[in-house]
Amino acid sequence: MEIEAAVIEEEGGPFTIGDVELEEPQANEVLVRIVGAGVCHTDLTVRDQLYPTPLPAVLGHEGSGVVEAVGDEVTDVEAGDRVVLSFDYDDDCSSCQTGHPAYCVDFFEHNFSGRRPEDGTSPLSRAGETVSGRFFGQSSFATHAIATERNVVPVADDVPLELLGPLGCGVQTGAGAVINSLNPQAGSSIAIFGSGSVGLSAVLAADLKGCTDIIAVDLQENRLEKATELGATATVNPETVDDVVEAVSAAADGGVDYAVESSGVVEAAEQAVEALTHRGTLGIVGAPPMGSEASYDVNDLLLHGRSITGIAEGDSNPKEFIPDLIELYRRGKFPFDEFVTYYDFEEIETAVQDSERGEAIKPILRVSEP
Repeated sequence: MEIEAAVIEEEGGPFTIGDVELEEPQANEVLVRIVGAGVCHTDLTVRDQLYPTPLPAVLGHEGSGVVEAVGDEVTDVEAGDRVVLSFDYDDDCSSCQTGHPAYCVDFFEHNFSGRRPEDGTSPLSRAGETVSGRFFGQSSFATHAIATERNVVPVADDVPLELLGPLGCGVQTGAGAVINSLNPQAGSSIAIFGSGSVGLSAVLAADLKGCTDIIAVDLQENRLEKATELGATATVNPETVDDVVEAVSAAADGGVDYAVESSGVVEAAEQAVEALTHRGTLGIVGAPPMGSEASYDVNDLLLHGRSITGIAEGDSNPKEFIPDLIELYRRGKFPFDEFVTYYDFEEIETAVQDSERGEAIKPILRVSEP
């Protein structure tokens, strides 16, 4: 079938909407009409080829929509179901089998190759040329996408479908880092470096977990203001303080029990571990360019009992965690809609530019009617 999609043609190039060909779903695949698609920093990382998904490519990995057709082997969803699209995984390796699909042994192949891992093909093409079309198992910057039974999550019809796409990546990444991985106890302190959609989701989760000191760190004052609205008890702007570590430590009376680094800035990761108190834990969530390295004083870690852990996709099982987040949203306890800005699909370049300037925290493209 012929669809419209936003294609990246070359490194650093614009998202250009045009016609591409989409194959019918294979036996284990699902055809989804996209209703909404979040714009995430990872899309821009691949646009700039800091992660090597082959170009031309259709990106987008925070899709939501309606199932239009399913392959012969699909049993979990059927045509007409409302779904959120999340990351893909093999469902067979040791990590997947123990409930941690975010650490799938073949995660990169399933999410960044732009191809079906099973046979190396892409469902997208244009005038006989292959277009990478399985980005995060979906490529949802398009009117339609091919996903798999593994990475579609059915959702109820009493919540806005166009809102839900970011639950598939950015929102579950920030919230899951706190809820699933760090699991702070009530009364503890936490610093969140980066107040974009991932960081603000972590702020919401920290408030849910009962953290009494929640310190948000960011260069954008509008993001810090939003963090305060959503539960942050203190904010730190690195451009207005002499020492970020001292400012964070002072706000938490000597250091934080937990920290989340969501900005992808190596210097912030180094500051975050220094801001920990004794036996504190840092969760690394933000992804810098491939090959980035951070420096830590080994004896500082040793003598203070500090820990550093990497966290992918909030260590989430999307089929379980996304419905949990929706229920929290439904009850008014997880208002992630407060940092969303909507754009028409044709405005994708405006959405990207607003995101890069910090004017939009979480852009969502409205692709079609729910």
